[in-house]
Amino acid sequence: MKNIIIGTAGHIDHGKTSLIRALTGRETDRLKEEKERGISIELGFTFFDLPSGRRAGIIDVPGHERFIKNMLAGAGGIDVVVLVIAADEGVMPQTREHLSILSLLHVKKGIIALTKKDMVDQEWLEMITEQVREEVKDTFLKEASIIPLSSVTKEGLDELILEIDQITGTVEEKNTQEFFRLPVDRVFSITGFGTVVTGTLISGSVSEGDKVEIYPAKLDARIRSVQVHEKSVKTAFAGQRVAINIAGIKLEDIQRGDVLAKPGSIEPTLMLDARLELVKEAEKSIDNRDRLRLYHGTSETMCRVVLLDREELKPGESAFVQLRLEEQIACHKGDRFVIRTYSPMLTIGGGTVLDPNPPKRKRYKEEVLEELKVKEQGDPAHVVEQYLQQYSDKFPERKTVIKAAGQIGENEYKDIITRLAEAGRIQVFKVGDKSFVLHADYLNELENKLLGLLEVFHKKNPLKFGISKEELKSRLFEGIKPKLSDAVLGYFEKQDLIRLETQYVSMKTFEVRFNQLQTQIKDILIAQYAGNRFNPPKLTEIGNLTGFDKNQVQIVYNALIELGDLIKVEEDIVFSKEAYHEAVTMLKQHMAAHKAIQLGQFRDLLGTSRKYAMALLDHFDQIKLTKRVGDNRILF
Repeated sequence: MKNIIIGTAGHIDHGKTSLIRALTGRETDRLKEEKERGISIELGFTFFDLPSGRRAGIIDVPGHERFIKNMLAGAGGIDVVVLVIAADEGVMPQTREHLSILSLLHVKKGIIALTKKDMVDQEWLEMITEQVREEVKDTFLKEASIIPLSSVTKEGLDELILEIDQITGTVEEKNTQEFFRLPVDRVFSITGFGTVVTGTLISGSVSEGDKVEIYPAKLDARIRSVQVHEKSVKTAFAGQRVAINIAGIKLEDIQRGDVLAKPGSIEPTLMLDARLELVKEAEKSIDNRDRLRLYHGTSETMCRVVLLDREELKPGESAFVQLRLEEQIACHKGDRFVIRTYSPMLTIGGGTVLDPNPPKRKRYKEEVLEELKVKEQGDPAHVVEQYLQQYSDKFPERKTVIKAAGQIGENEYKDIITRLAEAGRIQVFKVGDKSFVLHADYLNELENKLLGLLEVFHKKNPLKFGISKEELKSRLFEGIKPKLSDAVLGYFEKQDLIRLETQYVSMKTFEVRFNQLQTQIKDILIAQYAGNRFNPPKLTEIGNLTGFDKNQVQIVYNALIELGDLIKVEEDIVFSKEAYHEAVTMLKQHMAAHKAIQLGQFRDLLGTSRKYAMALLDHFDQIKLTKRVGDNRILF
């Protein structure tokens, strides 16, 4: 069933609370002070059933100018507004301010209730009706029904109910597949139950037992129970007024302005990019870095307005801005907000969040303005691609991309990623249970940088098989986890661009090539180590290398070790490849017959000295071929 929230609006003492009492039979003023003074101070909540069978939640807002911040806390979840205007007074200051706020929050549907009909004559009523029609002609209520009524005599109530029923039938269904999000407008404690919060569920659904997170503090909590319209339910859906009993949270740990949401779905922010519009009726312009009051959801905080393309924002104009907040809030792309002056507190404008977690922006940057234009257009695929073009060097993970696109649903995210991948615009890298997304432009940059590094390395080190994998990672993937950098290198290997070994990386086309002089040195070294199988010489002891440049000898020697033609088991102790593998074979054959071997036995087996036998056995221990047990070695 469609879930609807109806909200009242209007000047103080124009009969909002009385009208709700007449419609529902219930009282929304709950505070002692409200009842004593006869005015609404806090938000009031109730519900009533429409002729169609729909049950609508009702939010009663205070009309006094001192309590505008309370009115704003309730206005964000309204689907249909009933603008209440007393027939004996007509349009008043808070009528206009409330209407301005509703317009800034993009409330689209409403009805005008002309109350206290019993206190005026017909001629006066007709005059006030004309005044109201003139007042709303440039607003979303320009075609709204104006229904004269009396909460005392009940005249006109049936007509209002039928109009509410008709208009609520045209409200679009909420998307219950989006992330669960509930701005908190009331917090209290019930003995035996603990902390309870209320609010209008603006997206998704929430069920008994769900794990949630409280933002901006990022506190973990669990839903103990859920109520909708004073009845316990297993699940509540977007568009419903909800009371939630939270387990694991103290009363002092949560307050109005906080947000309950799916764990990990929001990143609290001290900055947000936005399109800000100043109402035509604003009494002053906004200058760059003006300090203002920001109202978002049920929260109120102070902020500085950074104008990104001008020095002054005049009444009736709009501009891209960055709002820099004094306290963290939790918001999504596309959220609406209202701004008021610091003092005196006047509503002067509002706007739309374009990026809830932006970097600090510099003013008058064309690329920044172009980026915000794309985000304003609202195509999630464009926003995702633009974000990846800009931030792929940060190796963004799936949830980060979802946030950047305005908290799109999981299915929409998958569809966008699939389309971009099929078009060759992005590449997804899966590491464990996480996936990271890189734009093709960044991968091309990374490829050029990678090949450039390898080309320079090969030129400087023509006899080295390749650059150390760890050194390459430190130069190319600083701050990136090893498994992710391995996945990216694996991608380039599949493109036939590089060759990956356990410890080294080289260009696919690279081969070690010895020049004529180096070939002579190589042949001498190979012959010397092959001819002294288990009693290898030190490099400095090979006499027929005397006439060669020492640096060239060292380069060739190191190259033969990297290529595996010589195998180093200890510093200055190197065996030929053939001798090394023969030693392994002889060791295994002995073990097969005797299960264990001692140092002296291995020395005699190879016909070598204790020094070389010990070096080989210690090396075999390190590579886990053998294991030392007392004086014996056994196979690992």
